Amino acid sequence: MDAYQAASGWSALGDPTRRSIIAQLSEGPRAVGELAAVLPVSRPAVSQALKVLKSAGLVSEQAAGTRHVYRLNPAAVAALRDQLDTFWSRALNAYGEAVEEPRRRS
Repeated sequence: MDAYQAASGWSALGDPTRRSIIAQLSEGPRAVGELAAVLPVSRPAVSQALKVLKSAGLVSEQAAGTRHVYRLNPAAVAALRDQLDTFWSRALNAYGEAVEEPRRRS
């Protein structure tokens, strides 16, 4: 996952409906109708959200007869997780340095 796609992945997760879809897909592949049945938005809204998630590389689509089944892209989700871990580690290190700085001055 390149930097631009990672940025679009974070942008895609900025919407609560898309985050809900990601949560549903984390439990396993789902068709649009299955996703729409548990979300408080219309089926076309779910389709639009899936289009954004697919464009960001977070989900993939597979035709199964007349249905389209969506699943998480594990590599893309892992890349976002790695970025989040990096951000978190940097924040904790900066906090630790900020806490230790007054002690060093004393």
